[in-house]
Amino acid sequence: MKRTWAIFSSMMLLAILLLASCGSKDSDTGKSTTGGKKKETFTIGMEAGYPPFNWTQKDDSNGAVKIAGNAEYAGGYDLEVAKRVADSLGKELVIVKTEWDGLVPSLTSGKIDAIMAGMSPTAERKKTIDFTDNYYTSNYVMVVKKGSKYEKATSIQDFSGAKVTGQLNTTHYKVIDQITGVKKQTAMDNFPAMRVALESGVIDGYVSERPEGISSSAANDKFVMVEFTDGFKASEEDTAIAVGVKKDSDLKDKINKILKGISEEERTKIMDAAIKNQPAAK
Repeated sequence: MKRTWAIFSSMMLLAILLLASCGSKDSDTGKSTTGGKKKETFTIGMEAGYPPFNWTQKDDSNGAVKIAGNAEYAGGYDLEVAKRVADSLGKELVIVKTEWDGLVPSLTSGKIDAIMAGMSPTAERKKTIDFTDNYYTSNYVMVVKKGSKYEKATSIQDFSGAKVTGQLNTTHYKVIDQITGVKKQTAMDNFPAMRVALESGVIDGYVSERPEGISSSAANDKFVMVEFTDGFKASEEDTAIAVGVKKDSDLKDKINKILKGISEEERTKIMDAAIKNQPAAK
């Protein structure tokens, strides 16, 4: 009788423990669980180094999201739009910090679900991946040192003889060829590297998009953004940004529906806030 009661008590205790575990937090991931199921994730790749579109910071201020496998956090325009997409999908947003050249391979290999990194939906990229509708459109500018002879430039041809660069494998770098007599420098991996090169005098300027130009000049008083009356010739696909997804992914239509719900007014507000909240340029 005692043995039977002991077995019954053990079974009751086990049942109580199992019930208590339902709806608790996963001790390793911190994800909410219901009936033992973790919330599905929406994993995006970004450089976290192209403010105001995306950047890295030390804490979760201004709505930043922790970077997977990293003690730092990601913020910026791309991040804020990604949060809205993830919420609408009913999924948990996960940020994977990835070098620019590694973004497309990470997507095609399944490491990430989408790219939200200020990426333009160019014809070349569309051969490998699909893109959603645009969620921002800008135009090309040049970032130079304040007080330099290029500060008052009105035409891209004013940069004839100048040492100019852009980011590797981007249309920013390709359009430099439109400047007659320019001293096109080796493309650089990321924007922090270009800012260092500009401040040290290694280059005279770098090609960027208007939001980044505003961001750089606002964060570093040694920089100024140059806009042109006679500027770079580029198609809309080169100056727009969209979400990159796998070929034939059902995410494309789902994300397009969500993006349609974000008005131009709200997008402008998101970008204005991103420019305001960006950390100081390195």
